Amino acid sequence: MKLTSLLLGCSSALLAAACGNHGDEKEWTKAELDELEAKWGFEHVKCLTTPSELYDIAIIGAPFDTAVSYRPGARFGPRAIRQASSRQTSFRGFNPRASINPYANWATILDCGDIPVTPMDNVVAVEQMSAAFKELGQRRPVSSSLSRPKLITLGGDHSLALPALRALREAYGAPLRVLHFDAHLDTWHPAKYPSYWTATQFNHGSMFWMAGNEGLLSNASSQPSVHAGLRTRLSGTDFTDHDDDTAQNWVRIAADDIDEIGTAGIVKSIMETLGTEDPVYLSIDIDVLDPAFAPGTGTPEPGGWTTRELIRILRGIEGLNLVGADVVEVSPAYQNAGEETALAAAQVVYEVLSSMVKKGLEGMGKEGKAAAAVVDEKDELTQVSGCQEEKWNEQEDLLNSGMFTGTAAARVGYYGPP
Repeated sequence: MKLTSLLLGCSSALLAAACGNHGDEKEWTKAELDELEAKWGFEHVKCLTTPSELYDIAIIGAPFDTAVSYRPGARFGPRAIRQASSRQTSFRGFNPRASINPYANWATILDCGDIPVTPMDNVVAVEQMSAAFKELGQRRPVSSSLSRPKLITLGGDHSLALPALRALREAYGAPLRVLHFDAHLDTWHPAKYPSYWTATQFNHGSMFWMAGNEGLLSNASSQPSVHAGLRTRLSGTDFTDHDDDTAQNWVRIAADDIDEIGTAGIVKSIMETLGTEDPVYLSIDIDVLDPAFAPGTGTPEPGGWTTRELIRILRGIEGLNLVGADVVEVSPAYQNAGEETALAAAQVVYEVLSSMVKKGLEGMGKEGKAAAAVVDEKDELTQVSGCQEEKWNEQEDLLNSGMFTGTAAARVGYYGPP
């Protein structure tokens, strides 16, 4: 029996006494405890070994970090992000910035666990990730409004974007555009980079160079991809790295640009470049944030954005046609006791989910109805303790009415263990 169930079962008499006349002592059956745990402690499903599982948006962990060039540890990122998301529930999931509860809406959101990835051979690891992304991305979505499900990957180092893009390129039958939040370019030719695996020219700073050379990204000058938050040092004695990046059809937004044009200017630049129609892959390296806000990362760079600034920008670009996303380079060993890096990453995933669900509503002609699925979130603690049983009945009515879509209400969210 899980900890939540034990606490509720063992303390029911004390809770009843503390609540006075608001409730009576309740004997909890195992079925009731299991149901309570399902509502407040979200399950995960190992989708790769359960082919029958369907979803609209899948959360998948990629615990891989052997393509890094500096500090390792991002293989523990998926676990840390999940742990940091433990306060997010469908009952308390309304996003006031986006005016939507992504967990209580049209989309079936499923935590699909982690991809099994070897740390011993990068060639094999990339093959494993490619096969997993292909399998998950080709399943039939639950909603008839989608042609394919959307994937959000918890990293892991940034090189996982390459197998993800390979799978998306195959699924959509056309090159994609990328919005890349990062302190670093990640379009370096491997020969310029301090270290890479000779057999594959592969590391976490070369994957977008490789993606461009493989035809995964749009090479039309009218359809460039975008970097945002850049502030890294460059190779050599001039701007040759920028010239190479431009030749690969990328547009750059520096971290310092926010001082001149603000978050609104950053949003405007991104939206004017990418538009709202073309399929876009969103790749977010947590080191786009300043180390003061995200120290737990492998290659930190001073002078980055605040967490609030990044969230404001993410909310401003919610009109993008996102087909996939990742949040990468969370290395919990380097964060402080407050888990600020993992908390920031969990919030970023929540914002991306909000955007995907809200964009889906617009496509269904339901813009403005996002708030209709909001659950009354008052008195959360008394709901948990059982002091206001009426509120539990209201929540059950919502569940029974189908407001919480999906194969099971307990599977809405991304809190399952790896």
